[in-house]
Order: sequence, then C-alpha cells, then structure tokens
Amino acid sequence: MAASEQARARLVSGQAWDDFCDTLKLAGRHIAAFDGPLSDLDRAEWYRFMTRLTRSSMERLIENAEPTRPRLRDMVWRQSINVQTVDQDHLMCQFDMARDYRITGTRGTIPYFVMAVLTCPAPAAPGAVDWAAQGIEGLKRFDPSNLKTTGFLASQQLHIEPDGTFELILSQNDPGDGHNWLRLTPETNCIMIRLVWSNRAREVAPAMTIERIDHAAPEPVTPALIADGLAWTGQAVLGYAELVRNWWQGAQGNFAARLNRLDYSRAQYLSNGGVPDRHVAFGGWEKRADEALVLEFTPPPCEYWNFQLCNIWQENLDTFEDGNGWINNTRHLVEPDGTVRVVIAEADPGVGGNWINSYGHERGIWGLRFVQTQATAQVRLWRVPLSALADRGLATLEPAEAVATGQFVD
Repeated sequence: MAASEQARARLVSGQAWDDFCDTLKLAGRHIAAFDGPLSDLDRAEWYRFMTRLTRSSMERLIENAEPTRPRLRDMVWRQSINVQTVDQDHLMCQFDMARDYRITGTRGTIPYFVMAVLTCPAPAAPGAVDWAAQGIEGLKRFDPSNLKTTGFLASQQLHIEPDGTFELILSQNDPGDGHNWLRLTPETNCIMIRLVWSNRAREVAPAMTIERIDHAAPEPVTPALIADGLAWTGQAVLGYAELVRNWWQGAQGNFAARLNRLDYSRAQYLSNGGVPDRHVAFGGWEKRADEALVLEFTPPPCEYWNFQLCNIWQENLDTFEDGNGWINNTRHLVEPDGTVRVVIAEADPGVGGNWINSYGHERGIWGLRFVQTQATAQVRLWRVPLSALADRGLATLEPAEAVATGQFVD
C-alpha cells in the first residue's frame, strides 16, 4: 500500500487521531524526565506550556499547512518558544515540498527583519506511521522542533522600491538578476520571518503575503493531509518537550549544572532555527525568594539588543504583559558610564537600574542577545540577600565577589 493511502486509511479509521492523542500524553508526561527540584509553579507552567505548544503547532502545522493555500501567520498569542524575545514577531509558512513561491510586501518602519528558510528531520508521509510508540527515539527520524536554517536574507539586503514595496522569490532555481531570492532545497520545510521591534507604539510592521508562483487553485483537505498534520503537530509538541529538557539538563545545554552564568554559543543558538546575524548568550539562573541576582554589562553598538528572563520551559514570564521581564536597547535605564544594571528579585530593592520581577520563580533560563554586530559584552554577576541589597544599596556588591561571565564556549 502506498504511503499516502496508508495515511488516508489511518485517518479514516481514527488511528491517526489516537496516535496524535497518545503522543500528546507522552509529551505531557515528559516532565518526569527532569531531575532536580520543580516547584508547583514550575509544574503548573509546564502543563500550560503543553497547551500552548499544542495550540501553536495546530495553527502552524494543520491550519497553516495547506499546500494550495500558503499563508504567513504569526505565532499564537502568549506563545514564546526557545527564549523568543518579546520584541520579535515570528511569521511562518509551512511548505509541503520545495515549490516556487513569491512574497510581496511593504517595508514598514520597524528597524529590522530577517527572512530564513528552514529544514528539519521529516519523512515524506508522516501520517502513514505510528509515532507515539516510538517515543523520544522517534524524534531522530521526525522532529519539527529541530529546525536548521539553510538560507536567510536581512531587510538591509533586500532591494526595496522607492515606495517601500518589495518582492522576494523562493525557489530552487535562481530567477536571475534583479530579483530578491532565497534558495529552497527539496528538504525545505518552512520559512520564518523575524520582525524586530524597538517601539511597538510608534513603528509600523511590514505587510507581507505569500503565493505559489504556479497559481494552483485551492483544493479541499484530504484524509492523508490531515493525518500528516496530526503527526507533525504531535511530534512538534513532543520535540519541544524534549528540547527544553535537553537544554536544562541534557547534552545540548545542561544549564542546570552550571547555573548563574551566560555563555555565548553559536552552536546553541543555531540549533533551533537561529540565523547567524547575532550573538546570543544563554544560561540557567537560580536564586531563593529572599535573594537577588544583579547583572552589569555594557552593550556594544548594534542594531538591537535585549536581556530577558524566562522560566525553565524557556517562556517569557507572565509579567511581560505588564512591561516587565525584559529590557532592550530602547527601553532601559543606563548608568553614566554606559553600564546597564539588571536586578532580578521578588521585590524592587530600590537601588536603581532595571528591576525584573522573578514573579515567584526560583530558577529558569535567561538570554542576552546582540543583533547585527560582531561584538559582545562581558557580564558581572552577584547573588546577594535581597534584604542586604535593600538596606545597604549598591555597597552590597563587592567587586571581588562578582562572578565574571559572558564567555564564548564554542
């Protein structure tokens, strides 16, 4: 039986749906693979994370994966995968295979955007296969979270008309001189467009649409297409569940074993769809509720920078909706000598700088990124009692006790 017919049969019989549900169960139970302390807050956010991954993956891999109806869609509300900055929107379009596409749009007024085409391990007809029984081992063959960038174009590299409009061709063959072009391969799965904001209240986003160049007429969905979409969605949720475990205490990061530091790693950043136009330092952080973490760094000249605080599951803390949880190059307080000071604590100790509310968390992931620059920043870090910082102020920060971090590890 052909793979497409197997996928059809699995959907019609309900087997594809059962396998999808079993894969979601497996992903949710993956919290048991985490060693070390997990608070009730960590566990509550884990299961909410599972619902967010499911919602986001359904949007991207079922609703937004019809071959004859390509669409560019943003991530769903409040979803932040893999330390995604609050100042970035991710427009994505899933490809069923590497066809030829055209994106048309207007530049907008945001400072920067970058378009990247991506691939991941995936079989030709995933809906023909039972994945839940394969567990984590199945991710070696099929892992929608394991995105790798195969090509990218930054907004500064695009030819843009005087009226602010542009056109981009996505194809396997070069369309010739005079065209903005991103090369696709037969393995290309999707495109991701990162929109980088400095001030959402004042700036205008680019407006973009995507179409197939062959102008194929829209077609109804088929059982095989939905079987494939269910498989993609289930494996995406399981893949991200394993990804956050691997970053926290696995071979890909193991941040739990080296807490309260920031490591610049090109390999770490590029391991999940990153583009090599920036330096990003990731790490794990930890403190008790009665302690504070204080960081100091001097940002280099760059297009954009930010520092953000996340939970173990690499999500922005809920306080981002209140304007807390991160700072960037346009929204921060700076010392007279150019130093940026960040104070992470349950309450503002009143020592100036940039207070970030840890919001009931005692550990998590953090990130420091600098976009379009070859320079980085070293970081000085202190872990101190919150009461001492409130009573003695900055005198609590003994220079000799600072931890020097912000090192390259590859």
